[in-house]
Amino acid sequence: MTIRLQPDEGVDIQVLNKVPGLDHKHNLQITKLDLSYSETFNQTHLADAYERLLLETMRGIQALFVRRDEVEEAWKWVDSITEAWAMDNDAPKPYQAGTWGPVASVAMITRDGRSWNEFE
Repeated sequence: MTIRLQPDEGVDIQVLNKVPGLDHKHNLQITKLDLSYSETFNQTHLADAYERLLLETMRGIQALFVRRDEVEEAWKWVDSITEAWAMDNDAPKPYQAGTWGPVASVAMITRDGRSWNEFE
């Protein structure tokens, strides 16, 4: 999944689909679902994040803001994760961008007798 920011806001997702047809073959093909905000909403100008934020502030609309208690609860959740990592001495495993993930992911899935499906 790719989330595109300014100036071409949008989201695209690549998924693996069965090629349509009535044969019994299960040919798979990577397809792309692409949402472009400017094309979908036919707008030449989309307000940037700060433009909208300032406008909502002037209107007294707080929907784009997080309350203090929400922030505190979110940090409790994040802190519980980092504390668990510290106690287990099991920090997130780094890996190279564009790869299938850390080497440890192979061990995690093979211990249950499974394997990754590697498609080109």
